[in-house]
Amino acid sequence: MSTPLLLRRCRLVDPARTHEGLVDVLLDGGVVASVAPSTTTTASGSEQVLDLEGRWLLPGLWDEHVHLGQWALVRRRLDVSGAASAAEAAAAVGARAAAERDGAAAAGVLVGYGFRDGLWPHAPSAELLDDAVAAAGDPRRPVVLVSADLHCAWLSTAAAQEVAAPLGVVPDTTGLVREEAAFAVQRALGRVGQAELDAAVADALAEAAARGVVGVVDLEMTDALGGTAAVWARRAGAAGAAASAGLRVEAGTYPQHLQEALAAGVRGGQPLATGQPLVVAGPLKVITDGSLNTRTACCLDPYPGRTGPSSRGDLAWPLEALTALVRRGRAGGLEPAVHAIGDAAVRVALDALAASGGGGRVEHAQLVADDDVARFAALGTTASVQPAHLLDDRDVAEVHWRGRTGRAFPLRALLDAGARLALGSDAPVAALDPWLAVAAAVARTDPGDGSADGSRGTAGGGPRPPWHPEQAITPAEALAASARGRSVVAVGDPADVVALEADPLADGVAASGAARVWLTVVDGRVVHHPPS
Repeated sequence: MSTPLLLRRCRLVDPARTHEGLVDVLLDGGVVASVAPSTTTTASGSEQVLDLEGRWLLPGLWDEHVHLGQWALVRRRLDVSGAASAAEAAAAVGARAAAERDGAAAAGVLVGYGFRDGLWPHAPSAELLDDAVAAAGDPRRPVVLVSADLHCAWLSTAAAQEVAAPLGVVPDTTGLVREEAAFAVQRALGRVGQAELDAAVADALAEAAARGVVGVVDLEMTDALGGTAAVWARRAGAAGAAASAGLRVEAGTYPQHLQEALAAGVRGGQPLATGQPLVVAGPLKVITDGSLNTRTACCLDPYPGRTGPSSRGDLAWPLEALTALVRRGRAGGLEPAVHAIGDAAVRVALDALAASGGGGRVEHAQLVADDDVARFAALGTTASVQPAHLLDDRDVAEVHWRGRTGRAFPLRALLDAGARLALGSDAPVAALDPWLAVAAAVARTDPGDGSADGSRGTAGGGPRPPWHPEQAITPAEALAASARGRSVVAVGDPADVVALEADPLADGVAASGAARVWLTVVDGRVVHHPPS
């Protein structure tokens, strides 16, 4: 049990404005034990005391959808997200290959991430990557570029031979692999040393704590025996809370690991290692369709110019099979988290959840048919959404979902219909940063200087206009959706809180995409507090 923590002279972030003036908040026994006016409390002498000096206190924030291993590794990889064409991406590869060759950097596969080819004027090709490393004087070096949405990978000829072939994966004539083949390639690229990956993940979580994150749902794809739950059981068992930098982690399970997980006693919400209550089993993650940029998201209407069986995208789990899988997971104590991006996939996901008792989560829900919006609340199903994706997908959506974008990322419609929202990042698809998600949900456009990374904006250099602003939600709603429904620090809540330098409900603060975090506390323990 941690020492009680008394937070003096706080201002509560409170949408209802029922708390005026400064309060003292006592965290004890893993919960918020008391909230009282600062003029009425006295310390007993047994607490740790921190004076917030009027800073703003709110419930701790969660990232409800991350791929932690990939997020930890992607920060070392070549960023090609700004490439407007296949040629630009290949040029970036050539520049990195030349720089590493000149600097005598370690060889191996050159891995890049972030490309979006949905609007590129010309298709990628393995030859473009081959020529880029050849021009850099390193013709045999394999190159793999992973798309921003993770559903596609672009391989050079050498990578096809050295990375894909041992997996039984064969790229198409352009050097691309999609969906499960792309996931297999990414799992192979993630096979770094265990200690190296563990340290990188802990570092990434410490960085998340500095942004006010108190917990994450880790939906990493791994080929480790037992899946992500087994990986976290090992980490927590060996390093305790240090494995997660003191943050809460809910580790998901994929269908290929379900039997192993259930045999090992993995149950949703239960600790994965003895004596480590912060690291628990999360949901059963099922991927039913693809993504918009890859044009594999399963939709009710065909993609422009597409004919044939895949003209509407791909459905990996038909209704009957998905329902049976969800029931099997639930029987073993694992609630479903069903990836569904296109409106047809969302409908199938809701149908499967309805047939298995309702509840659960639909991950992404980027395009939702009007008739299905109200079903989320009726079924008690959470819409686990990643608002920052709309910053990147809005342009490609206007091409491939033409005429339907009014119901893309329909956050306002879902909330008005009574649905519960849960915000996340899908890192590394977007940065593990709750303030970027909040800003996108509130402003429906690029925060700050016109982009999340300074690369987007109008031709005149300003921010793009809001995209379907009728689907925007308020700062208070976005923060609650980032804090598992909690709007204000209250007695009995988990002792997970964040202190900010400014009121995030003040005009323009939430839409700015930035917040100065002064303190992050998880389970009553300080996990981030920069020196004054």
